[in-house]
This record gives sequence, structure tokens and C-alpha cells, in this order.
Amino acid sequence: MTTPIPTSEVAGLTAPPGLPDVATLARLAGEFFNALPGTSVPGTTALAAFAPPVAASEPQGTIPGGAVLSVPEAYAAALPSMSTPSIPASAGQTPGPSSPYYFLGESSAYSLPPDADPTLPNGSHDFITAQAHGLPGSGQLTALLDQLARDRAPEPKAPAAPGDSHFYFIDPATSSDHRSGGGLAGTGRDPHPAFDMNAVRRDFPILSERVNGRPLIWFDNAATTQKPRAVIDRLSYFYEHENSNIHRAAHELAARATDAYEAARSKVARFLGASSPEEIIFVRGATEAINLVAQSWGRKNIGAGDEIIVSHLEHHANIVPWQQIATEKGAKLRVIPVDSTGQVLLGEYARLLNERTKMVAVTQVSNALGTVVPVQEIVAMAHRAGACALVDGAQSVSHMRVNVQALDADFFVFSGHKIFGPTGIGVVYGKRAVLADTPPWQGGGNMIADVTFERTLFQPPPSRFEAGTGNIADAVGLGAALDYVERIGIENIARYEHDLLAYATHGLQTVPGLHLIGCARDRASVLSFVLDGHEPTAVGKALNQEGIAVRSGHHCAQPILRRFGQEATVRASLAFYNTCAEIDTMVRVLQRLAAG
Repeated sequence: MTTPIPTSEVAGLTAPPGLPDVATLARLAGEFFNALPGTSVPGTTALAAFAPPVAASEPQGTIPGGAVLSVPEAYAAALPSMSTPSIPASAGQTPGPSSPYYFLGESSAYSLPPDADPTLPNGSHDFITAQAHGLPGSGQLTALLDQLARDRAPEPKAPAAPGDSHFYFIDPATSSDHRSGGGLAGTGRDPHPAFDMNAVRRDFPILSERVNGRPLIWFDNAATTQKPRAVIDRLSYFYEHENSNIHRAAHELAARATDAYEAARSKVARFLGASSPEEIIFVRGATEAINLVAQSWGRKNIGAGDEIIVSHLEHHANIVPWQQIATEKGAKLRVIPVDSTGQVLLGEYARLLNERTKMVAVTQVSNALGTVVPVQEIVAMAHRAGACALVDGAQSVSHMRVNVQALDADFFVFSGHKIFGPTGIGVVYGKRAVLADTPPWQGGGNMIADVTFERTLFQPPPSRFEAGTGNIADAVGLGAALDYVERIGIENIARYEHDLLAYATHGLQTVPGLHLIGCARDRASVLSFVLDGHEPTAVGKALNQEGIAVRSGHHCAQPILRRFGQEATVRASLAFYNTCAEIDTMVRVLQRLAAG
């Protein structure tokens, strides 16, 4: 039920010619602006019919897509105030809190109305933001604007051309090429259209930064990715409206924080294709994730004479924890060699496997070379030998679809900051049966069911592996990052980055004296190289002078670089917000360096 605007508030106003009296307009406006999304508002069609053309010089509110919503200046005073209303409860529900959650897909008192548009760049969040200000959702506004256009148009509007769309997605047949920063070119209607590069780049505020007077070009994505506005805003909202410890209190903020944290766990499970959120453990990052597995599962299951297999491609974080356990337990660490392109040799791996093999731990994508490792085959071979398998996905989850059930790994780990999320948050996926048989690594609050001075009973997974106060806000931020990636589409990202990598590879090969290190047939978005006559650190500094961020050094992967006779390389690593124009800039700087 709406609240009519008192007649006293519109007294003295005179209706412009051709419009109904001010009291009628005020009543209709009050009904319109107090209506909840998804409800019909009697009289809005009539109101639309009286709406005068909007002058370009007096916009009052911008609607997604560039449309302008305006009301006559004479009636502005008659509109209801923009204070946040308390949202009525639906039948069978308890009333929601007066401060609504803006972030759907998480447990809260608010649900998405049937007419909400899931293709909006903010997903389903848009109607909640509008609702918080007493406004209808964008779906209703769009319908109203469509009605205005139909009422005024002398003839029906022509149907939209094939490929017309909004926000991120454009038709490949009409998109510009990579040089202009556009999406993937193609012919015909593609069921997975490319995204609008300019729209994507606007989502990342830091890409507007200038370094040494030049626009920032971020080619250090293998070290960390930049964060979209959706993640930044989600973190800010958490600290402004939800901040509390979780699971332990009955007050409202504890409920909000717990809902947001557990919703993030569910998002990770869905993103990875896990069978249950209970298979997802939050940690600080992939390094802590591997240490957790080594110190909990490894300490219980690895003994003297047992063997642990890793590959030559591994990051130090997937070598050192296993060395420590091997030293402590009297086990052996064995290494899968690679060929001259940087790909693992499966035949040699098969010869390493035996009845003493307890764990096979391999990366899915090399952080130093970009090699995509055939982990599904490696996992299957490990299981046939009776061994457990861990896959390090720190460099893969942002570039390709991962389904842990199809992969069949016992453990899968990754870091949030490598997939456009915050730092300080990471994930261990573990098969439910494996986790249930694994003891906790750390002790403390939250992971216990009962404690006496004689004994402690632990919670089931995942709680038993999350001792103490976790990184609650950044887990929520990781959930927002995964929402963002899913809205764009991981397949779209993979295809675009594949073409971008091919373009960059070709460009670097035009630089005299430049040598690419690692050229496996299957690679992700990493280019590791050296330049004759120039130390990698000097190349990195020269690129930095032009605003280009790359990584110079051993990339925490000394064994694989030494396999290729190098102590350090320059590493340019790409993401879906990079463009071919940026690659051209890097190539020009390298050509100048090569020319002396």
C-alpha cells in the first residue's frame, strides 16, 4: 500500500498546459516511486502518456544504456523524498531489516524479483540499489521508457539488429579487432560472443593510473591481478554494513557477516564444480593451502621410504612444503622432467610411479613459462598407482574453466588475488571423503566441537581446517570477483587471451636478440624472455619508464629457469583487460633497447 503525498505539499503548484492537475500527478508519482520492483503500478501508463519530451539540457537521472529520466521542474517538489524505506515482508516471511543488502547471490532477506535483468553489468544488484533509494528497479524503468517510446512513435520500432546487446557482450561479427581494444573478431552469430573491451577496462579503476607520465600497462598479472570496481565496492560495503566475527553471535551483524562468508564459500564451490561447499576451505593463499595439505594429510599419510612426485615446473610453494615433509618423515622427493619446450614428459612420469608413491603434486599452469600441464592425465595415472593427487591452480583459474569433479584431483588450490580478488585469501578444495579422514593442521577457536583439559573433539570439514578468525571480508571479496568473472564468461576470457598471447608471441619474435624461454604448444598467458646484452632487471626498469609493469627475476621457480640455463627472465603476463595496443607499446620499447 502506498502513502499518498499530502495535498498541502503540492498546494500552489499549477499544472503546465496539456497535463493533469498537480494533485493527480503527485499521487501517481507517489505510487510509482513507492512501488516495489515486480509490482504493477496503476496509472503509470497514463502518466507516461502525458510526459513531455525531455530536453537534453535538463537530465535528472541516467538510466543504463544512456536513456534519461526527467520530470518537469514544476513537479520536482511534489516527488517523495529519497530516503531509504523499510522493505515490507512478503507473505510468510519475517520483515527484512531497514538497511538492505546490496549484494545478491548471498543469503539475505532479499530475493531477486521475477522481472530482474540478469544481463546487467551489476547483475542482480541493480534492483537492490534502486530499492534502497525508494526507486523501482531498472527493469521497471526500462519498461516505462519503452512505453514512452511506443506512445510517441508514429510507427513501430524496427527490431534490433542481430548482435545488438548491452554492456560487456558484443557480436563478434561487428566487433573491432584487437588493435583497437575490441573483442574477438568472427563471422556469424556466436553463442559465446566476445566482451566489450572498453567496458571491461572501465571496470578496473587502476588502469586509469599513470606511471612516469604514461598510462599504466599492467603485464604483471601472474604476480597479482587488478581488482574490478565490483570487488572494491563489495569490500567497502562489508566494512560499512556487515563487519563482525562470524558463527558465534546472535546479533544482526554477525548474521550478515556469516551469511556473506558462507555465500562466498558456496560461490567458490560452484565456480570450481565441487559437489558441496563443505569441500571448500578458506586459507590465506595457494602457499598456505599447499602447506595445509602437506602438514595435515601429508603428516598422517607419508612415512619413511615413501615417495612424493612433483614436476620440474613447480613454484617454490609446491616444492618446499613437500621437501620439509620428506625430510621429517624420511621420504623421497622425485621430479617429473620436461622437454625442450617446457612440457612435462608423461613417459618419464609413468616410470616414476610405483607402490611407494603417496602424493603427486603438480601445477596446472607454470607461473614462469605459462605451460599448460596435462593434469587430468597426471591425476588419473596417480590414482591408478594408488597415490593421492594435488593440483596447484593458482595460475589456471583466471584463464580457463576448472571442474574439480571432472579433474578428479583429491586437492585443488588457488589464490584469490590471482583471479581479480583480494590478497590474503585462498582456497583448498578437497574431496569430502579425503577431508573427513584428514586431521586439522592448526588448533584454536571455531574448529572445535568440544574441549576439555583431557581431550578435544573437532568440527567436521571445512570448519576443522579454519582455526581462529578467518579473513572474512576478503573471502566475501573473492566471491564478488568470481561473480564478476562468471558474468563475463571464463570461456570468453580464455578465447580472448589465447589470441592475445598469439599476437604478443609474434610481436616479441620481431625483436632482435630476444629469446622466449619455454614454448610449449599449450600455454596460458605468460611470456618469459631474455634480451641479448641486457640484464632482465635492466629490461624491467626500461619498460617501467614507459609505464609498463613486468616481472624480472626467478619468479619463485628457480629449478625450471635453471633447466633452461637462466637465473632470471623478464616475464610479461596477460589478462583479459590487456590489449594489442599495449603489446605494441611494449614491443616498440624492446626494439629500441635491442637497437641500443
